[in-house]
Amino acid sequence: MMPHTFPMKSVGMMVLAMTLIVMGDAAGKGLAGAGFNPFFIAWSRFALGAVLLFPFCGLTRTDLPNLLDRHVFLRACLIAAAICSILTALKTEPIANVFGGFFIGPVVAYFLSAMILKERITWRRTVLLAISFIGVLLVVKPGFGMTSGMGFAVLAGCLHGSYLIATRNLAGHYRPRFLLISQLLIGSVILLPLSIGSLPAVSISAVILVVISALGSALGNLLLVLVNRDTPANVIAPLIYSQLLAATLIGLLVFSDWPDALSLAGLVIIMSAGFSSFLLARRGR
Repeated sequence: MMPHTFPMKSVGMMVLAMTLIVMGDAAGKGLAGAGFNPFFIAWSRFALGAVLLFPFCGLTRTDLPNLLDRHVFLRACLIAAAICSILTALKTEPIANVFGGFFIGPVVAYFLSAMILKERITWRRTVLLAISFIGVLLVVKPGFGMTSGMGFAVLAGCLHGSYLIATRNLAGHYRPRFLLISQLLIGSVILLPLSIGSLPAVSISAVILVVISALGSALGNLLLVLVNRDTPANVIAPLIYSQLLAATLIGLLVFSDWPDALSLAGLVIIMSAGFSSFLLARRGR
């Protein structure tokens, strides 16, 4: 069988996208630690991202009705709910552990790509995803120490896996910049009522974290949409594992968080399975 070919540029863009998104979530964790509500953090990310990127999105009058497309709206709701869930998890859990639970997402995306997009799956990659799922279980610890925070991490992963498929499904119908601005605008509107409430004192450091959170998420998701245009979802899914390495390093360097032995073993299993799945994807297996 001929190897599956795709530009290595897509690999670099995907890794950069995942790192930027983790940086945004790390800033969100800092805001949550300062007493900010996860819904407000998510809303500020969407709203500020929309304001900063609107002049560059190329939105026209003919694009406006497309904001009401139910598929576009559903996609925006999926990413908004995923971000709220992961920010809730980050309030109480180490960032590496949260992303370990979050990595149920590639499993969801892989099988949804087969069911909805009719993309090919193979037994080798299916086995590797099953191994990855074992790693997720070690991190999440269902039934023997699982916390509510890790439950939100798993929920975020399921929502994000569905979002990836929604993005892939729409990537051939809408411009990448439209898809990005649509999720920012819709997310801003639906999260506003949930974000209204008492806020702690706003400082310069909090403003900086809000900007990092918004830009990291917006730029990361723009790159994700660009990659989705010409790379199959079941190839993209393994590349998401680079996010786990970024989360582990940022958690250690910024928050001095280091996973316990069981969680660390799970993280190693997840990353090993993800890297192996990426190699199989390149070979078309």
